[in-house]
Amino acid sequence: MRRVLVVQNTVTGGPDRLGRWMAADGLVLDVVAAHAGEPLPRRPTHDALVVLGGGFLPDDDVRAPWLPATRQLVRWALDAATPMLGVCLGGQMLARLAGGEVRGAHGRPECGSTELTLRPEAAGDPLLHGLPARVTAVEHHVDQVTVLPPGATWLASSERCPHQAFRVGDRAWGVQFHPEVPAGRIRGWDADRLTAQGFDREELYAAALRDEPASEPVWREVSRRFAAVVNG
Repeated sequence: MRRVLVVQNTVTGGPDRLGRWMAADGLVLDVVAAHAGEPLPRRPTHDALVVLGGGFLPDDDVRAPWLPATRQLVRWALDAATPMLGVCLGGQMLARLAGGEVRGAHGRPECGSTELTLRPEAAGDPLLHGLPARVTAVEHHVDQVTVLPPGATWLASSERCPHQAFRVGDRAWGVQFHPEVPAGRIRGWDADRLTAQGFDREELYAAALRDEPASEPVWREVSRRFAAVVNG
C-alpha cells in the first residue's frame, strides 16, 4: 500500500475528511504533528506528500520553527516528482519554492464557503478535469500567492484571490482553499477574529452547510483522483 506523509501545522488543522477519503482509496497516511514538535523525516520514503494549512507565511520560521524541514520536504517532492498536494500554507510554500511569490495580509480576507471558478486549463488537469465550472470550497486566509511559479498551470480563481489552484509540473498541486474542511469545523473558528475581519461565524457556518451537499462530492472526487495518481 502507498504511504502519504502529511504535515500538520496547527492543532486544529488536521487532514479531517481528506484523510478519511484517502484512506478509503487505499492510501496509508502518516500524519506528523509538526506544530507539536513531532520530527519530520529528513529522508522520506513516502509515495506522496500533503502539506496542510496554518496561519503562517512559508518562511515564518520564528513562529513555526518546523517550517525549514517542511520546505525541505517540498523540495524533495519537486525534485523526485513525488505527488504532492499543498493546502493553503502548503500551496503557498509550493508556489514560493517553485519560483512564485507570496504576500502576507494581501487583498481582502476570504473566510467560509467561497465560489471558485475553474479556468480553461483545468480541462486537461488530472485532478480537476470535468468538474463543474463553478464550485464552492471553504476558505480561511489573509495571505495569498500573488505570482505563480514559472511554467505553472493556473487552474482556478475566486473574486478576491486569483490563484486558488495551480499545478507545478505534472504531479504537484497547490490550492488556497480547504478541501479537507467540512462546514462543522467553522464553528470552532475564533468568532472575535472573524468579526474583526468583517465576518459573522454563524453566517459562515450556515452558508457552508447550505453549499456542502453540492461541494463535498466534488472534493471527494478530487481526492480520489489524487489517490489514483499516487497509486499510479
